[in-house]
Parts: sequence; C-alpha cells; structure tokens
Amino acid sequence: MITETDIALADGRTLHVYDTGHARDTELTVYWHAGTPQIGQPPADALQRAGVRWIGHDRPSYGGSTALPGRTVASVADDVRQVVDALGVQRFALLGSSGGGPPALACAALLPERVLGVACLAGIAPADADGLDWFAGMAPSGVAELGAALRGADVLGAHLAATRDDAPDWLSPKDIEMFTGPFGPWLIHTSTQGMANGPDGFVGDDIATTRPWGFDPAQIEAPVLLCNGDEDRCVPLAHAEWLARRCPHSELRPCPGDSHISIFGHAGEAVDWLAKLG
Repeated sequence: MITETDIALADGRTLHVYDTGHARDTELTVYWHAGTPQIGQPPADALQRAGVRWIGHDRPSYGGSTALPGRTVASVADDVRQVVDALGVQRFALLGSSGGGPPALACAALLPERVLGVACLAGIAPADADGLDWFAGMAPSGVAELGAALRGADVLGAHLAATRDDAPDWLSPKDIEMFTGPFGPWLIHTSTQGMANGPDGFVGDDIATTRPWGFDPAQIEAPVLLCNGDEDRCVPLAHAEWLARRCPHSELRPCPGDSHISIFGHAGEAVDWLAKLG
C-alpha cells in the first residue's frame, strides 16, 4: 500500500511524496524517478518484490509538488536528500525510466554516500553528449518536441499545446500491449495525472533535459544498469550505449525487440539487479 504525504523543503517548496513504508523484512529501498510526463507514484503494484520499500515524488509542477523555476537535472539531488532524511532512510537504490533516467543518475552522482546503485530503463543521454548524434533514430514527434525545447520554454509550450491531441508516432505494437498488462492501470493513471495541472511539469522536464545537467555521468561511482530496447524510437539505444561508455561502473543490457514502453517488461530484472547490491 502506498502512503502519500507532503514534505516541506528548506526553500519553502512542497514535494508530494509516495512511500510504501517500513516493512519488517525490508531489505532494499528503491527511489523511483518517473518518466515524462508522469507523476512520481512508483509502480509498486506491478513490481511487487518482498523486502522492497518504494519511494517516489512528483517532480516540481507535477501533481502535488510546487514549481521550481529554472530547475536543472541536478536540482533533484537535494530534493531527494531532504525526502530520504525526512523518512529516515540512509542508503537506497534508484530506478528511473525515460525522462526519469537523468534525475536518477543525478542522485547517484551527487549523493554518492547514500546511493547503492542505479538502474535506468530507456534513460535519455545529455543533449550535449560528445560523439552522440542525439536525434538519430528518434521518431519525428520526438525530434520536433526536443528541438522546440532547445529553443526555449515558450516555444516548447506552444508546441505541446499545438500537438496535444496527436497520437505518439513512436508507439510500437508491443508498447500498446503494455497498456492492457500489469503496468497498464499505473501507466494510464500516472500519465493522465501528470498532465492534470497543465504542461508546466512536462516543459520543466524537457528544458532541464536539453540544458546542461549540472553533473557529469562520469562522476558516478555506484554501479549503473542501463536497459534499452533496440526498437525504441523515443529514446534510441544509442543513448544507453553512450551512457554505458561514460559511467565508470556500468552494465548495458540491450533488449531485442523492445521499444519505449515495452521496456517495462524488464523492470523486474532491474529491481532484482538492484537487490543484489544491498
């Protein structure tokens, strides 16, 4: 069962936090970082594992969390530090997907004394990544969206408004099947609620992702697992390959036949991998 609460931060903001709470046999705490544009509720029901405590939070402007103008990817690290301090958690692992990959990596880089390891499902690489053709392999809608983000928040906001009702051109048949499986109710709920307050959270994520992150993945000393489908047209496999080369202690798992949503079929493997680090 997930408990929801609001935590007051030192700068006066509020973060809406999700927590499955203490269990007598808790062996691992996993901090979940949601994709864009999802609220931060962890996929605990679909990823039931004995001994795992799940924590997550709505990023600024999503759900019940207040805005943080000018946030960077690195901004999340201090937010997470304050959350785990408030919940009495000392050491934890990280799991992020898609747009939640960079925040998960940020915590690993900037909270090294607290993080056991990090796993990313289809996590995007920095826009300024040396030697990476960042847009190569992306569907046209992704190129248009992130290209708008590179031109600024106003341009991106107008683009999102104009394309609000467009069907994603990167969805594969395998992706669509996920909405009728164990992750389906969670995917629909978190994505719908992610846009319930309007596009500000979405805009904040994309702007942060396309600007300097505020840290280098090469700083990460903890083990890193990178899972990416070889048919992903939202975040192509080349992004995971670049991150694997950049992170000193990484393991790359290409997933043949998988794409952006169907990668959640490997989420259980990622949690099991994290559990072995404890």
